[in-house]
Amino acid sequence: MLTAKDLEELVKTKLKDYKFILASNREPYIHKYDGDEIRCIRPASGLVSALEPVMRACHGTWIAHGSGDADQDVADENGRIRIPPDKPKYILRRMWLTKEEENGYYYGFSNQTLWPLCHIVHVGSEFNETYWKTYKSVNEKFAQAVLDEIEEEKAIVWLQDYHLALAAKFIKKERPDVYVAQFWHIPWPNPEAFRICPWKEEILAGMLSNDLLGFHIKYHCDNFLEAVEQMMEAKVSREMSEVTAAGHTTKISPFPISVDFEGISEKAKSPEVIEASKKIRKLMHAPYEFLLVSLDRTDYTKGIIERMKAIDRFLEKYPEYQKRLVYVSICAPSRIHIRRYKDLADDISSIVEDINWKYRYGNWFPIVLKEEHVDYETILSYYRSADLCIVSSLHDGMNIVAKEFVAAQADNKGMLVLSQFTGSARELGDAVLVNPYDTEKFSDAIKFALELPAKEKKRRMERLKEIVKENNIYSWAAKFTTELSRLDKGKHATP
Repeated sequence: MLTAKDLEELVKTKLKDYKFILASNREPYIHKYDGDEIRCIRPASGLVSALEPVMRACHGTWIAHGSGDADQDVADENGRIRIPPDKPKYILRRMWLTKEEENGYYYGFSNQTLWPLCHIVHVGSEFNETYWKTYKSVNEKFAQAVLDEIEEEKAIVWLQDYHLALAAKFIKKERPDVYVAQFWHIPWPNPEAFRICPWKEEILAGMLSNDLLGFHIKYHCDNFLEAVEQMMEAKVSREMSEVTAAGHTTKISPFPISVDFEGISEKAKSPEVIEASKKIRKLMHAPYEFLLVSLDRTDYTKGIIERMKAIDRFLEKYPEYQKRLVYVSICAPSRIHIRRYKDLADDISSIVEDINWKYRYGNWFPIVLKEEHVDYETILSYYRSADLCIVSSLHDGMNIVAKEFVAAQADNKGMLVLSQFTGSARELGDAVLVNPYDTEKFSDAIKFALELPAKEKKRRMERLKEIVKENNIYSWAAKFTTELSRLDKGKHATP
């Protein structure tokens, strides 16, 4: 198991002559006004949970969109601030986007075109020319912020996710000598799904401007290589997992992302979390024997409606569990300016109301829906308190929640019910795996997981923890860093 110190030493050894720049849409800390006071919040984000410990170890600069209403007031004239606030380890360089840019680039092309296109969950993509033009201009804006931070120095730039598919091309145009890598945090679809995008060639060309391109699993790498073969004039080497296009070679590799196992595990054992977890059962509106939890952004890819249907069928099929359990669904509001997300939030509230009305008895009802952002300590308290954590994504690149839950199981008393359509299911085979579309078998899986003997539950959880512990976030970052350091500079530079 690698530690933060190990990663720090690796970066110093292999990348000691390079400035380290990370760029993402999401910022790791948000400053917001609370009355006259300013609060610093760490957002509930899988990307942030994974990368923030890496940046603490690497001491670089993180470039991101400043979304908090107090962000500008605490940053310097260049948008920079040292973070974390309690013990600064790296620089956050905030970028400012106009409402029009945010609408077209983030709410528009990123989340109404690329997000549904890549997830293939029966939600159509919107191909809007204005959104596309704004997406391109904001990617160029991110690239310029990167170039400003690099100045004339040697640098490694690590781009994150689908929001920045074109940024590498703009960076390489000005600084072909700079190493640029990108990690794609969501699935990459099969070519038949991707080929309908009107700007597919330009997106692929932008991504192939990277020296190293990472996905969660080999299946997504294979999908990408096949898309390039069908839609680009390029030389694809399946054996080497490389693409050469316009004289530039890009290495394509799988890097299953993980979490800071030790950090989560230690925090979950802290007196604050232990005390909070004891209070959680008391805070519910009714007594119960079993606590089920889930934590999601309100998103149609997370299988929230399908999960509610499985809970409904479970209570109907196994009435002996009525009045004996409470299921807490924490749904953090997401992309509320997009109509389908507003409609989804309404649908979730409606089905919860129907299920609670159907089974309510006295002061007991089965589902507590919390539509709010929850702080990290509270999240860990729910993980520690839960008998089951249910992750039912319809399609997910990895799913960090599943690994966070495992890391937080200090007592090995909880169990994970996990969608087979997540990247994490490839590693976490000792979880109870489900097809979220199959309501009948999903409901049976909930019963099976609840009734697992304590000895078997402990055995499974110990094996899950060993996997997450061994393949932690520092191991992931080290593999990415090592792969990047191996690249032949002459071979991978853009002419």
